[in-house]
Amino acid sequence: MIKGLDFGIEVHEERAVGDPFNDVVGHRYADQIKTEQDLEKIQLREVVHDEAATAARVSQLEEIFDGVLEVRSQGALPVLAAWDRLVTWRSPEGVLLDIIDRPDFTHALMERFTAVSLAQLDDLEAKGLLGCDQFSIHCTGAYSDELPTPGFAPDRPRSADLWTYGMAQIFSTVSPAMHKEFWLDYAVGWFERFGLGYYGCCEPLHEKIELIREVPNVRKISMSPFVDVEVGAERIGGDFVFSRKPSPALLAVDTWDADAVEQDLIQTLEACDRYGCPVELILKDISTVRYEPERLWEWARIARDLVQSAVAA
Repeated sequence: MIKGLDFGIEVHEERAVGDPFNDVVGHRYADQIKTEQDLEKIQLREVVHDEAATAARVSQLEEIFDGVLEVRSQGALPVLAAWDRLVTWRSPEGVLLDIIDRPDFTHALMERFTAVSLAQLDDLEAKGLLGCDQFSIHCTGAYSDELPTPGFAPDRPRSADLWTYGMAQIFSTVSPAMHKEFWLDYAVGWFERFGLGYYGCCEPLHEKIELIREVPNVRKISMSPFVDVEVGAERIGGDFVFSRKPSPALLAVDTWDADAVEQDLIQTLEACDRYGCPVELILKDISTVRYEPERLWEWARIARDLVQSAVAA
């Protein structure tokens, strides 16, 4: 267990719960960063490995999964999702209004957050607390023959040996120019420290591919349910992995519709084939399957059959 990664701020919020058996809930966040002075709440804390807590957790899990799964401890695998965290300290509406009304304050906020993030990364690296041997990056496979980089030492991994990822989901509706000014220009310094990078999450990025090209070491770009698949595939081409997140809403409808799922996947596969895009299909952000888990199995079967047919062709 590594302590000191929380930047010194706790989230204060009210929650709206629709289904008591579902952890997907609504949030209303309290604004804790209103002034220049409040920026000092974002603090660099010393990162410390609690070896006793780690040993206790490993022992507990080994007992639970004995004979089923191997348990291994893992160091920190840092990511930079500044705005996804800042909205929980500031509120989404506060963040978006500040970009227009208080741009200097917004830059000061990002400068503070980025500086603390990079200093924390330095501390983790210096103390040998980074992880290694990643098998996933943001819910996708992290397999690559490019990592680790030359000079790798298993007991002291470096950021250059790792994947990282970043996103700014709250920037879904801001202009490309604002996206660059208030986020990507800061993200560059983070991504250049790592071996490989995954960019994006649920925000639609099909109109911002050229901006993402300027971010170092990116290999995969998230193509969420909200993108124009055709535009995204054309602009990505063969340069990045088209990391497609098909719509989970198709699993949440009153009546399961296998044909709708198939057509949704075919649209992606055909667009990527036209433009030579490497593609992966990642079903995520599932809030409900209406208590019919077999919908997941059927989705997986449809996706597998379509991909196998495409490969065979």
